[in-house]
This record gives sequence, C-alpha cells and structure tokens, in this order.
Amino acid sequence: MPRAATTSDVFNAIAETRRRDILAFLADGEHAVSDIVDRFEMSQPSVSKHLRVLAGVGLVDARRDGQRVLYRTNAEALRPIHEWTGRFERYWGRQLLRVKERAERKGRA
Repeated sequence: MPRAATTSDVFNAIAETRRRDILAFLADGEHAVSDIVDRFEMSQPSVSKHLRVLAGVGLVDARRDGQRVLYRTNAEALRPIHEWTGRFERYWGRQLLRVKERAERKGRA
C-alpha cells in the first residue's frame, strides 16, 4: 500500500521532528516566521517549507498582521491525532499499574 503524501495526511506531516517542534512552539501563541527561525536556528526557507506542509493539512492557521504573517496551532485539527494516541494512553496506564503492583508485591515480600 503506498504511503500517504506528507502534504495530505496529518500523521505524515507530524512524522518530521522539526514540524512537531514548530507545532509545540506555536501552541503557546501566535508567532511570525522570524520567531520560529530564531527559536530553532533554522533557515527561513526551511521554516516556510515546514509551515506550508503544516498549513496544507490544517494543523496551523495563519493571519496577516501588516507585512508579517502570524502562525498558530489549529487545536481542532489535532483532534484525530489526540484520539488515536488516546488508545495507547489506556495501554500505558494499565502497564504502569502492573509495574506498581509488582513493585508493591516485592516490597511486601
């Protein structure tokens, strides 16, 4: 089965570490490209490319403020990712409970 294009699938878009870093940075509020360039010490063309991918799948929104374009994370578009990873949260919760129970049993022995 062919892999979905990075520009059309949120999971492929966030597979790239730098894009996840940018999303996390934008979650704190709006930022211009220059802020992202400074924060991650990346070139402006590279940041713009990552933002284009993220915007293309709806994970970031942009608005013009004079000559600057400000970007922010689109939390609603993150919902499918949150729902998918939530399945594993339950798994890890059970695993941690087992580890705790095992440690408590060893502590009593």
